[in-house]
Parts: sequence; structure tokens; C-alpha cells
Amino acid sequence: VQLVESGGGLVQPGGSLRLSCAASGFTFIGYVMSWYRQAPGKERELVARISSSGSSTMYADAVKGRFTISRDNAKNTVYLQMDTLKPEDTAVYSCYAWKFGIDYWGQGTQVTVSS
Repeated sequence: VQLVESGGGLVQPGGSLRLSCAASGFTFIGYVMSWYRQAPGKERELVARISSSGSSTMYADAVKGRFTISRDNAKNTVYLQMDTLKPEDTAVYSCYAWKFGIDYWGQGTQVTVSS
């Protein structure tokens, strides 16, 4: 089982990044997928979640209106489009797969928002 994130990096405030999380080794379509983030010295927090079909999404208040989660079940991939980035979005972003007590984590990708 693997969840491999990509797309992180350094971006200026107001900029955009698109994170991808490629899944393998399990039946992706049956899993709820989420993005979490953890900033230095802070607890990990939920950023966004998408249902197994992609028909339902939810967002943390801090990112609502700026981030968009989506998934392509044919490609076993979940995405996080991040727009209007702020310095406080700086964190390691990880994807998470969950299905009735079975869960998997990716290794994370660093996002740094700084001028």
C-alpha cells in the first residue's frame, strides 16, 4: 500500500499550488480521502475531505473558499488545489485514506508560503 504526495514547494503569498496524492495497493474507490497538515510546533489538522464517490466535500474554516479537494478514481489520485496561499498555510501536507477502520497515511509534502 502506498500513498505518494507530490506538488509541494515554495510559493509566495497569494500564489497557488496543486498537490497530488497517488494511491496504490488498495481499492481506492472505496475510501474516503482527506488532506491533513501539520505546521512546526502545532498539532496535525484536517484540511479537506472528499467522499469515496467525490460527490461530497468538506473543508476546514481556515481554507474554505481558497482550497479545493477533488479525486479521479480512474487514476487513483486525490488532489488539493490551493489558491490565495497565506504564510499560515505553511506545513507538511499529508493525504489519508479511510474505510471502516482501515486507514493509510502518505509521507507528506512540504508547502512553504513565504516572500
